[in-house]
Amino acid sequence: MRIVLTLAFLAPPTAVAVPARALYQAEQVGPAGPYERRGERAVAIWTGPERRVPFPASELVPSWTADTPPGTRIRVEVSVPGSGWYVLGRWSYDGPRTTVKGQADTHGRVRTDVFRSRRPFTSYRLRVALIKPYGSAVRPSLRTFGAVVSAPGGATAEGGGLAWGRELRVPRKSQLEHAGHGGGAWCSPTATAMVLHYWNRGPSAKELAWVPDGDADPRVDHAARHTYDEAYKGTGNWAFNAAYAGRFGLKAHVTRLTSLAGAEEYIARDIPVVASLAFTRKELGYASEGHLMVITGFTAEGDVIANDPGRRQVRQVYPRAAFERAWMRSSTGTTYIIHP
Repeated sequence: MRIVLTLAFLAPPTAVAVPARALYQAEQVGPAGPYERRGERAVAIWTGPERRVPFPASELVPSWTADTPPGTRIRVEVSVPGSGWYVLGRWSYDGPRTTVKGQADTHGRVRTDVFRSRRPFTSYRLRVALIKPYGSAVRPSLRTFGAVVSAPGGATAEGGGLAWGRELRVPRKSQLEHAGHGGGAWCSPTATAMVLHYWNRGPSAKELAWVPDGDADPRVDHAARHTYDEAYKGTGNWAFNAAYAGRFGLKAHVTRLTSLAGAEEYIARDIPVVASLAFTRKELGYASEGHLMVITGFTAEGDVIANDPGRRQVRQVYPRAAFERAWMRSSTGTTYIIHP
């Protein structure tokens, strides 16, 4: 089974005519409505068209990149047929950044960065509010916006081979080097920082000046600060990591792949893949209930080469079948795709 993608940016170059179980659709964002005063702030709304899904979906994850000058922010919302609007994020680069707890009704519920429907849906809509101080000339702007929808599925064990024997030179960073100041759980921003470094993008020396001398890697601390979700109280928010990468002129979105063969197509095009997965000790040698690592390539036999921020020896090789099974089972192949 292969993913079918509709993208405004890079997508796997081939497609197979089989039923899709995951679909990313990018919005063609047009002008928002006029700004209207709401207390001390002014708000403009952009509402996307109804997007059809060619299979009964159960989950939706939006992602975006935006410019938010100081004092401005955006609010991202989704709806499915019959429902109201669910907030999937209140975001600005400098903060505040937060998801909204307690959103649940007869149609579905929000779990941090994921909308989960109580019954299958075959269409959805996205909406964003652009928020700025009333009377201010500065305003936020949305650069890319989209969502991936999916239905649960297992590993497909597709053939592959396109990138076997290929490994990208992605800088290696370990979250464990930051454990002394809270970084023991920073797998997501550490993975994001690796990919930014690979593309020679990221914060300037001035932007890193607040990091104490002697820190193992200030880029990781910076990514953690700017992906922190105040409600979730952590740095693992998928959409917030993509939005952070977008701050540095990169295109970034969250999607879901249906096999490692899909990841190979990105590696073959020199694009590392950030994978979100949970796994057991039997599968990958240690256990995690939720972890992010960067797929950097494949061995000649097709096993996964990964920069694993949860290990002091960052470069690891994991058995292909076990990695794919854990990835599909735990997150339906959730992935960050970040590239120029």
